[in-house]
Amino acid sequence: MFVELIAVIFAGIACAGIALMLNIATGRRLPRWGMPVAAGLGMLGMTISNEYTWFERTAERLPEGVSVAMTVEEQSWLRPWTQVWPYAKRFVAVDTGTARSHADLPGQRLADLYFFGRWSPVNQAPMLFDCAVGRSALLIDGATFGSDGAVIDAEWEAMPDDDPILKLVCET
Repeated sequence: MFVELIAVIFAGIACAGIALMLNIATGRRLPRWGMPVAAGLGMLGMTISNEYTWFERTAERLPEGVSVAMTVEEQSWLRPWTQVWPYAKRFVAVDTGTARSHADLPGQRLADLYFFGRWSPVNQAPMLFDCAVGRSALLIDGATFGSDGAVIDAEWEAMPDDDPILKLVCET
């Protein structure tokens, strides 16, 4: 966040400098408000650019075995351009590289989910998937496993068949 703030400030300074050079090149015929407006537009442009490139920059830095399963796009009337071009504000990544299953329960898989948000810290949660039935259970508070490998106190929730997280975990 600090690096983005510095980038926005430097974009404003650079655009104000370009406006100053244009003013000098035209014999100081441009209006006096040109430099502050250019600085503001440069800062606004850099902020918009950071918003739209955040998802790609974050997703490309994910480690091997962690795949993006779902994105949440944002539209806001306070940012009118997002009505035409929404941007990814949040996404869920699944660690398929370390997904586990029990030999006695091959239809169930345990995987770590990572929840990324534009201005929020990354949250991690283990989730158990029953691929045969199409349900899942968050294991945030821990879980008790029986001798056969089944989770005893899981709160199962049904998932739609086309759920991208369920598909990603069960296909790997």
